Amino acid sequence: SGFQSKKEYLFGEIDMQIKLVPGNSAGTVTAYYLSSGGDKHDEIDFEFLGNLSGDPYVLHTNVFCQGLGNREQQFYLWFDPTADFHTYSVQWNPQQILFSVDGTPVRVFKNKEHLGVPYPKNQAMRIYSSLWNGDNWATRGGAVKIDWTKSPFVASYRNFKAQLCRRSSDCSSKSWYTSQTLMPTEQQKLEWVQKNYMIYNYCSDTKRFPQGLP
Repeated sequence: SGFQSKKEYLFGEIDMQIKLVPGNSAGTVTAYYLSSGGDKHDEIDFEFLGNLSGDPYVLHTNVFCQGLGNREQQFYLWFDPTADFHTYSVQWNPQQILFSVDGTPVRVFKNKEHLGVPYPKNQAMRIYSSLWNGDNWATRGGAVKIDWTKSPFVASYRNFKAQLCRRSSDCSSKSWYTSQTLMPTEQQKLEWVQKNYMIYNYCSDTKRFPQGLP
């Protein structure tokens, strides 16, 4: 199940409050993302990978450009995301993509086109959310499947907020549109999250990318 925006947007700042599937959520994926269409699509992902009761959710982030992803960073959360609503935010401008949880930065994907790294800035995207069966990969690499006797699986949403642009010229007066770096306090929070809660970073996976990063 899921929903999507009616219109497409090029750059924006979006917030969604989500309370994730409680209990045994193994194999489920709660996704909240932006995406354009077609095989050469761009995409910015927040995905929440369910787990067995008592085991932590995994926050899975990814960025696609021209159909190429493989830019995953994964995190544990420092709270129980099933007990209450928490705010998950994406700030997307021509310079960087900022992923935040309750105002705490967890990931920054910077525009490094000057180094030959593709960056999503030319395709407008819709906003999507969905809850789906990802038990071929989501929990322990697919080793743990969905227990359908625990259904229904329910994720709850509220307080969606957005500042969105149909084209880049619409955003030029927005403070977030020209943001290229984090404030010092934000940088400290980002480093705290990445030191204590990051569990996978594609940038460090030389076995997976022996020929260089995507």
